[in-house]
Amino acid sequence: MEHVKVAALSSIETINPNIPSTVHAACLSKMAERGQIKGAIVDGPLAFDNAISATAAREKGIVSPVSGDADVVVAPDLDSGNILSKNLEYLAQARMAGIVMGASAPVVLTSRSDPPRARVYSLALASLLCANCGQ
Repeated sequence: MEHVKVAALSSIETINPNIPSTVHAACLSKMAERGQIKGAIVDGPLAFDNAISATAAREKGIVSPVSGDADVVVAPDLDSGNILSKNLEYLAQARMAGIVMGASAPVVLTSRSDPPRARVYSLALASLLCANCGQ
């Protein structure tokens, strides 16, 4: 993909300083707009429904190149990301890979209950991401 469509999630679609995830999502969106995040179209804050459903986005009046067509969703914190991933895995049969970013190299992080394929997917993703490690 030339440009991955990334939805920065929050509980609402408008920026509210009392809800930090809305501010963080807006900052990520602005950073992408300025070219500080390369290879991605980032929009947010977006609630999960309008990140993945064009119908939900239309009903809420959201105009976005990402809404209803997100390739990636970014959860605002560890708790919501864990809940979202377990829902996708167990209710939608999603295939999972666990990677922690931000260190000098990706860190593989899987759940104790993950099947062996999740560990293989995680290692494969880490090796792809590590192609540029140390450069």
